[in-house]
Amino acid sequence: MSKVSYVTEEGLKKLKDDLDYLINVERPSISRQIGEARDKGDLSENAEYDAAKDAQGMLEMKISKLQDIISNSRLIDESKLDTSKIQILSKVKIINLKTKQILQYTLVSETEADLKNGKMSINTPIAKGLLGKKVGETVQVTVPSGELSFEILDISL
Repeated sequence: MSKVSYVTEEGLKKLKDDLDYLINVERPSISRQIGEARDKGDLSENAEYDAAKDAQGMLEMKISKLQDIISNSRLIDESKLDTSKIQILSKVKIINLKTKQILQYTLVSETEADLKNGKMSINTPIAKGLLGKKVGETVQVTVPSGELSFEILDISL
């Protein structure tokens, strides 16, 4: 059983676009590769055929996983989000109390995470520690490298 994933319209569109690409571009390409390898003769010693079949298996696994994620995705109604406490889609500004570095992230589903663009997965230790907190609160978060302390400076959408 898969877990429910909360996504934005933009995130769901990206997932559907990725699935469409895999089905309509990658799948026919691999089928052609298998056909070409099959035409070369003896399949028992045909490394090209084996590689294409392996690639096909991996592709079908990706397609299946993506279909599962999409079917278990729920759209988030951004108009009903509350900025009094941190939740998914909250844009948070925090300060690392040790380094005094100010950080800003938007908390998103795992499928939409992109740290380079300031989108942190809701499943990370930092995001889990921030959930439900309010402006002015201090949060202790345990990460693989140790313990971090953050103060929440701002919450917005």
